[in-house]
Amino acid sequence: MREPTTPESPRRARGRPKAWDDKSDQNTIKSLDRAMAVFEHLSTTTGATLSELAADTDQAAATTYRILTTLEARGLVEFDQAAQLWHIGPRAFLIGARYLRRTSVMDRARPILRRLMEATGETANLGIARDTHVLFVSQVESHASIRAFFPPGTLSPMHASGIGKALLAQMTDDRLSRHIATAPLDRFTARTLTDPGDLRADLQETRARGYAIDDEEKTEGMRCIAAPVFDWQGEAVAGLSVSGPVSRVSLQQTPRLADAVLRAAADLSAALGADGKG
Repeated sequence: MREPTTPESPRRARGRPKAWDDKSDQNTIKSLDRAMAVFEHLSTTTGATLSELAADTDQAAATTYRILTTLEARGLVEFDQAAQLWHIGPRAFLIGARYLRRTSVMDRARPILRRLMEATGETANLGIARDTHVLFVSQVESHASIRAFFPPGTLSPMHASGIGKALLAQMTDDRLSRHIATAPLDRFTARTLTDPGDLRADLQETRARGYAIDDEEKTEGMRCIAAPVFDWQGEAVAGLSVSGPVSRVSLQQTPRLADAVLRAAADLSAALGADGKG
């Protein structure tokens, strides 16, 4: 195990902080903030020593060392033994690349969402999977006075979401079984699918027709039609949907609206390099 070779800061004399055993969110966030200060500063350099990082971030050398070794274990930083310099690690690039892919989806989706809203007259949404939920990342609202509203950052359980069910329908049987076993199938309305068998049957229909329907399963009086979006590897990476009151998004209108959603999803998939065979 490497030991810090630079003089320790006078702060070391203070010993453990008073909140050492405090596991509250506030204490945890402060610790993370200190770690991110070191990580972000290191990203602006071409390599830095322990003492330089400690001084530049105004932290004790021992604290900085613990931060670096923790980040090193995650591949976010790496240590050049010969030069005694710390550098940004390869995993930082991988995480950044994932963000760029998500950003690319959002950027490419925006004009498609706008066209979808104009073609259907209903609110168009873009969502991605986040654990057992759908995270809504972009939306173009309908001009109608009564409309669905999912501001970016909204989370919705996958089993009670059109986009969520569109993505669940693309999962392998094993992955879907793990999801159902771990995700609570909470009830939101009388139509929510809380029985695993009923959910599986709905997902089978969803996969067969290519789109999902949230039939007042999350919010009474609101219906949603959604389709998956695929990347160049054929992976379902997002979902597009239109949503609105049942008076306008009626079952009679479903075929027309679904056709528009499927075209929009195909357009976004093509923009992400999908070959159309997903």
